[in-house]
Amino acid sequence: MAPLSHPIVAMGVSGSGKSTVGAALAGRLRVPFEDADDLHPPANIEKMSRGEPLDDHDRWPWLELIGEWLAAHEHGGVIACSALKRKYRDQLRHHCSSVEFLHLEGGRDLIERRQASRPGHFMPSSLLTSQFETLEPLAPDERGVVISVAGSVDEIVEGYLERSRLEED
Repeated sequence: MAPLSHPIVAMGVSGSGKSTVGAALAGRLRVPFEDADDLHPPANIEKMSRGEPLDDHDRWPWLELIGEWLAAHEHGGVIACSALKRKYRDQLRHHCSSVEFLHLEGGRDLIERRQASRPGHFMPSSLLTSQFETLEPLAPDERGVVISVAGSVDEIVEGYLERSRLEED
């Protein structure tokens, strides 16, 4: 396998497996991994914990930190970040134009079941509706791969690596 020459954002709604898949992919590629949830300021976590969705104003400084991380890992790294809107992804690309997105896609029923299996997470399942309403799928002009989350973590990672390689050829 050729070495990774760009960073990857594992994106999707809450409960889609961004952190789990992102960490597995980073391990497989032997590159650094970061969970963007760890970059949220305390005020954002408090707001989400109360069941209030973040707005663009809340997200902007957080996305800037993620963009800085991507720029610092322009030759390889994986970060788990919802990146739900095109303008958020544009903001990340502003920092690192070579970034590729791995959109982890799943139906609402599957995502709700996954969310229910992770007690103690600051993002309550009540915010899932706002996540799906906010989600703007990758556009054809965005560098990325869409993979269903219905498979195992290994299947998702393999699927991404196969599709990513095909697009590079």
